[in-house]
Amino acid sequence: MAIDPGLSGAISILHSGTLTAHPRPLAGKELVLGAIAQLIRSANPSLAVLEKVHSMPGQGVSSTFKFGTGYGSILGILVVLGIRTELVPPQTWKRVVLQGTTKDKDAAISYCRRAFPNVALVLPRCRKPHDGIADALCLLEYGRRHLFAERSASN
Repeated sequence: MAIDPGLSGAISILHSGTLTAHPRPLAGKELVLGAIAQLIRSANPSLAVLEKVHSMPGQGVSSTFKFGTGYGSILGILVVLGIRTELVPPQTWKRVVLQGTTKDKDAAISYCRRAFPNVALVLPRCRKPHDGIADALCLLEYGRRHLFAERSASN
């Protein structure tokens, strides 16, 4: 499982060879934590890759607080559910997964279209690809290449 914690973030899940991606449940601009917890619990992942984020320059105080609260809430859900969690900075997964590209949102979307053609990046009633889904899929790919491989080698 991989989670992009941004407001327009998403959760990607690889289970028994099946890949799915879900935009984070929102009510307006508020996270629906119960729905997030249920999605995570039902996936029953052995590992969660969570993008390690920090405040962004130029972001207002209330935006920073809201962003940090959402990130902390997701981290708390993972801890309470007892799911091993790896925090991965965006620079780390982008350097690996988006190597040789501009490493921006468009590069992530292009990569996902090629690597995961069966996963819908454009949500119903939308015209543009969901960059949070693309980021969550890229995080999952980073985890598959580096974290799951390390875990298998150590067993």
